[in-house]
Amino acid sequence: MAKLNQIIAVEKGVKASSFRELTDAHHALQKPALLAGLSRTYQPKDEDGEELPAESTRVQVRAEEVLKETAAVLTRLFDVTATKDWANREAVADVVVDGAPLLRDVPVSYLLFLEKQLTDLHTFVRKLPVLDAAEAWTQDPSSDAFRTEPVRTVRTRKVPRNHVKAEATEHHPAQVEMYFEDVPVGTWTTVKFSGALPARRVNELTDRVERLQEAVKFAREEANSRDVEDRHTGRPLFEWLLR
Repeated sequence: MAKLNQIIAVEKGVKASSFRELTDAHHALQKPALLAGLSRTYQPKDEDGEELPAESTRVQVRAEEVLKETAAVLTRLFDVTATKDWANREAVADVVVDGAPLLRDVPVSYLLFLEKQLTDLHTFVRKLPVLDAAEAWTQDPSSDAFRTEPVRTVRTRKVPRNHVKAEATEHHPAQVEMYFEDVPVGTWTTVKFSGALPARRVNELTDRVERLQEAVKFAREEANSRDVEDRHTGRPLFEWLLR
């Protein structure tokens, strides 16, 4: 008795072979010359007439034979596919993580669906935004986000000042140079907010997805290792078609 994974393994080759042979048969039947035969003999009008050799062409392709050969090829394909599809209805397995079943008696088709979805989910989770590690973040219930501690910075304004380089004398005016001085005029208080996630949380989610992926693969392998009953659907179909 075969295993479901063995049937799945040979199905692709059977499909390719059937398609190739069906295509060859179709092309052969589209060539009238291969289906045609000829037999021609020559009889001179009198005894002194010229003798000519007989001519003949054999029929190379017989449509009825091609039909029978095609039926035999497709019967194999129909039987393999039926065996797989009937088995898929019965092949189930549990998805088990950390020794506990998350899902019970999951069919193979759904396990394959889960594998594809979890691959996409893994990509999504790994690209989740992460909080800037250069900042210290805390949960802020009022904004439902993360926030930093307030940081105060001084706001300044440039105020012009005069610097007397030389005092005025009886003969010369004072020499004065103007410059600007930064004078504190206020204080900025800055708090940063973010809707990103801590790196720890992203790593945790990634690990969970990967463990679930592994569990689904194990379940699929278990379901595909079940014994299958051979199904024979091709023969009755083609017996009816070609009768």
